[in-house]
Amino acid sequence: MSFYQFAKTVVKMVLKPKYKVKEEGIENIPSEGPVIICSNHISNYDPPIVGITCPRPIHFLAKEELFKNKLFAFILNHVNAFPIKRGMKDRNALRKGLEVLKEGNVLGLFPEGTRSKTGELKRGLAGAGFFALRSQATVIPCAIVGSYKSKEPLRVIYGKPVDLEPLRESKASAQEVTDAIMDEIRKIKENH
Repeated sequence: MSFYQFAKTVVKMVLKPKYKVKEEGIENIPSEGPVIICSNHISNYDPPIVGITCPRPIHFLAKEELFKNKLFAFILNHVNAFPIKRGMKDRNALRKGLEVLKEGNVLGLFPEGTRSKTGELKRGLAGAGFFALRSQATVIPCAIVGSYKSKEPLRVIYGKPVDLEPLRESKASAQEVTDAIMDEIRKIKENH
C-alpha cells in the first residue's frame, strides 16, 4: 500500500464519520486519463475531503507556506501535493501541474485561490483556465455543499465534465474559461 493510500484510509476513517461526508456524482470522474477537479473552497479540510471522496489519487496545488514545516512538507510531498506561490505567476507550479496532466493524472484545484469565509463563491483565478486550455484534461466541477459545523451531512458533489469545445473555438482567455468552470460549480451549489 502506498503512503497516499494509507493516508487516504486513515483520513477517511476520521473525517467521513465526523462530518457525515456523502459523495455524489463520482461516476462523472473518468477512470483514466488527465482530469482537473475544480472545487469551491470553504475550509482547510477541503483538500482531504475531496481527496477521500475521489476514486483516483489527486495531485493538489498547495500554498507554499504549508511546506515550511518539515513534517507537514514530508506528508504533503507524499500525498502528491506540490507548492505554489500565491499572488504571482509561479512558472514552476504551472509546469508541474501540466506535467501531472501530461502523465494522465488528476490535478486538484481550488480556483478561488483561498477559502471563502462566507461560503459564497468568489471569482476564480485564471490558473484553472490555464490548465484546462493547455491540456487535454477533462474538467470536473465539484461543489462542497454544507458546513463543517452543521449536524447535516457534508456533501461533495462532482458535476458532469465542463464542455470546453465552444470556449476553445472562440479562443477564450484563461480567465473566461475559469469563469465558465466557476459557473458550473455555482449551478451545482444552487441545485443542491
